[in-house]
Amino acid sequence: MTTTGQITDRYLLDDEIVADPFPYFAHLRTTAPVHWIPVHRVWLVTGYDEATACFSDPAVSADRISPMLAQTPLHLLSPEASRAFGIMAGWMVFVDPPEHRRLRSVFRGAFGPRQIRRNRPMVQEAVARLTARAREGRDVTDLVADFARPLPATVAAAWMGVPALDTERFQRWAIQVGDLALGSVQSAEEHESSQQALLDLFDYLRRLVRRRRDDPQADLISAALESGLVGDSVSEDEFVAMLTHVAFAGGETTSNLIAVGVWNLLRRPDQLDLLRAEPELAAGAVEELLRFDGPSKMSVRQVKTDLSLGERLLRAGDRLYLVTAAANRDPSRFVRPDELDLRRHPNPHLGFGQGAHFCLGAPLARLVAGAALTDLLAAAPDLALTAAPANWQSSLLNRSLQSLPVRLQ
Repeated sequence: MTTTGQITDRYLLDDEIVADPFPYFAHLRTTAPVHWIPVHRVWLVTGYDEATACFSDPAVSADRISPMLAQTPLHLLSPEASRAFGIMAGWMVFVDPPEHRRLRSVFRGAFGPRQIRRNRPMVQEAVARLTARAREGRDVTDLVADFARPLPATVAAAWMGVPALDTERFQRWAIQVGDLALGSVQSAEEHESSQQALLDLFDYLRRLVRRRRDDPQADLISAALESGLVGDSVSEDEFVAMLTHVAFAGGETTSNLIAVGVWNLLRRPDQLDLLRAEPELAAGAVEELLRFDGPSKMSVRQVKTDLSLGERLLRAGDRLYLVTAAANRDPSRFVRPDELDLRRHPNPHLGFGQGAHFCLGAPLARLVAGAALTDLLAAAPDLALTAAPANWQSSLLNRSLQSLPVRLQ
């Protein structure tokens, strides 16, 4: 830990900050909403106005793969690593406009409200099944392992059209790809295993896409293929690469939203009782939980050309962390920002990003999280935290619990 003037620079993976990053983020936002932190060699953008500006400024790029590859001699990469990087480079989250618009156009309509609403019965059935399984012969269950993690992954697999017999390995691949993309792998062996999972997932989804061309179903892949853009303006490999991102991104984000959201509600009985009494508040509750303590703490960006931001000069090549967890509690934008208020309105949070990179899967995440909250609370009226402390995942980008023991009765 170092101190520069009034600013204290801290390592963002310190246990104390991982468990509760908000006091430190508030310190940075108040003192310097755009601040260079040497330990991570990155600019931290914590102010709401500054973060929203970066989401739309063409001088700020979402492409983090190309600069990395430019600094890595190709002969040092194995064929597997080179192929894995190539797949990730095609993810929309790493692509700037106008390429981003070209790729995203494939999913136009496939993520629309009508398509998403068709998943509601499936979500309800999955919630009921998982809740019943968690209660079987147990007073205490791990909400993460038994509910929050499998629910979005199960829904995502079915929604994408993965056959039931393949769901388990699909989910295993998706979790490993998430670990690779979010920097959660802890060893060279885990990195190699997660990299291979990405390649296996890509090959599996390419076979599934070709099956859906011949035999369309009521699923995401078939709906996207109906546009006629795959094989035309977007290649099949580009489409499959994007599907590998969809496979893990929605499940990981939504599971974290559910687990951390329930943890926050159980610690605030007034808000928990409000949601129990008025389940129609579920949609607003999801938005407020995203703002208050959402599944993503920050987004990574790269400066393309010199940029003035918050009275600081950022140079081309500099890295940025857009700390949405801090921006979402900026008192210049939100009244009583450190309070959880399920009735909050308006709520212009940045939990799903903004602009061209606004989360494509937001409608499905809202559906699954809203159903999970209302149906879980209805099925488990005595749900409560145990005395065990929350066990947080050490991650720069994600706000996620490794486990959450809860008492069911």
